[in-house]
Amino acid sequence: MKALLVIDMLKDFIYEGGALSVGPQGKAIIGFIKEKINNFREHDYPVIFICDNHEKNDKEFEMFAPHCIAGTCGAKIIEDLDVKDDDKIIVKRRYSAFFGTDLDLYLRENKVDEIFLAGVCTNICVLYTAADARNLAYKVNIYKDGVASFDEEAHDFALKEAKNTLGCLII
Repeated sequence: MKALLVIDMLKDFIYEGGALSVGPQGKAIIGFIKEKINNFREHDYPVIFICDNHEKNDKEFEMFAPHCIAGTCGAKIIEDLDVKDDDKIIVKRRYSAFFGTDLDLYLRENKVDEIFLAGVCTNICVLYTAADARNLAYKVNIYKDGVASFDEEAHDFALKEAKNTLGCLII
């Protein structure tokens, strides 16, 4: 079974003025992701929204500006993406969608063995989610037109790393 993971398409990352905005690259992938969400729903495959969600004093803020703080507007999924009751929402506090969450359990309970990744940031949350997924023996596909980063060089490196080191399929 397949599943789509929509990673961190949150107001603080995607919208101009967001606490850690990716910039125009983030907005540019919205249409592609909407298309993939609709395609997965048409085939009754799970759509899983992965949402960065931090405490006010999170240690991550020693590296990055405070963002996606629990209960704030910036931590919400962008309105452009229509979340349905059947969709799964996974809240995370670290880069990987697997670290400290029940994502692996959810995927295994739903007999998912192949995941497709879209969202931001390619070189951070997408890459580390892909790495953990591969370590857990999932087949991982990354939509090259469905991921973005604020750093184009790091974005390109992450896609190469995912392909060459992790064995992900970049489609």
